[in-house]
Amino acid sequence: MTMAIHSYDALMDITARPNVVFERGEGSWLWDDTGKRYLDFIQGWAVNCLGHAPAAVVEALTAQARRLLTPSPAYYNDTSLKLAKALIAHSRFDQVFFTNSGAEANEGAIKLARRYGALHRNGAYEIITFDGGFHGRTLATMSASGKKAFEPLFEPKVPGFPKARLNDLASVERLISDSTVAVMLEPIQGEAGVWPATDQFLQQLRALTTAHGLLLIVDEIQTGMGRTGKLFHYEHADIEPDIMTLGKGIGGGVPLGALLAAAHASCFEHGDQGGTFNGNPLMCAVGLAVLDQIANPEFLKSTAETGLFLESQLQRLSARHGLGEVRGRGLLLALDLKLPAGPAIVAQALEQGLLLNSPRPDTLRFMPALNVTREEIAQMIEALDAILIKVGAARLVA
Repeated sequence: MTMAIHSYDALMDITARPNVVFERGEGSWLWDDTGKRYLDFIQGWAVNCLGHAPAAVVEALTAQARRLLTPSPAYYNDTSLKLAKALIAHSRFDQVFFTNSGAEANEGAIKLARRYGALHRNGAYEIITFDGGFHGRTLATMSASGKKAFEPLFEPKVPGFPKARLNDLASVERLISDSTVAVMLEPIQGEAGVWPATDQFLQQLRALTTAHGLLLIVDEIQTGMGRTGKLFHYEHADIEPDIMTLGKGIGGGVPLGALLAAAHASCFEHGDQGGTFNGNPLMCAVGLAVLDQIANPEFLKSTAETGLFLESQLQRLSARHGLGEVRGRGLLLALDLKLPAGPAIVAQALEQGLLLNSPRPDTLRFMPALNVTREEIAQMIEALDAILIKVGAARLVA
């Protein structure tokens, strides 16, 4: 087949992209415009929770598009009400605000916490976040993030985000002052290289914030919607956060996010929050279809089991090549390479028809569809095994 010729100049050059143009996807597979097939273990950065072009999403979009696209957020629509009620029924929260992205959901969480501080904590506005955290690319969410690469960008940043260390409760306690209103964290820091908060730390953090009258905000944009084997990650620690944000998987591939809050934290006043497309029924119809599948206990059980299988295969691969630990939970995992070979492995994998992600030079991150098969995992492991040998990243010990 003849290689297609493209001009890439029409798109802003905001990241290094390989010269591959994808045209079609199905399940765990993508096809480019030359017909080459790729096994996808990125899935839009944990976005396509049911894989590419799942029937449930296609059918929901088609049916809703025939019925109602959006009546404006100035009015209720039946689909957003159904999705809000379903999310509340499956969680410990009382109210929902829908957004178009995870970053927008986090921006809303920051605003909500600051509104709470203005109303209930004498104007307290600081939100303690964590080194290594990632909460989005708006100005406020970049300020909240603990990503070193963000530090020199777009100054002056939004103030009010002192940084603690993950799994270090004392570092949080030292930052609490009369200006503090909340603590915000990812249960697993994805962009930092898949570093989990321990269940014990989450429990201690909940106790600490409760003792000081602070809000606890969990950013579950990457960990939510079944990614770690439970519908929401906070369930592993058996805690009750005050605010949660969702994105990525909730839309199964379409732009949808959500800000959820307990009743006492739901303190927006009219005019505080809004958005032209927020809660539009077209996206909410997809959210309903995704939630209907993922919230099924058997689906969650299967996701947890598949995650354990992937983890065991990565551990076996690590032992074979003398690499480092496997971190994460469920189907959000990382392999420590112990040397900065990640970009070379990713590039070689692309040539071999395998999509992998290296959030740090010494780390590979795995975010397959939640319904990935064991056969597809075995294919990925076999390909990665060969690539590790070829790029010389391995110290073969068996």
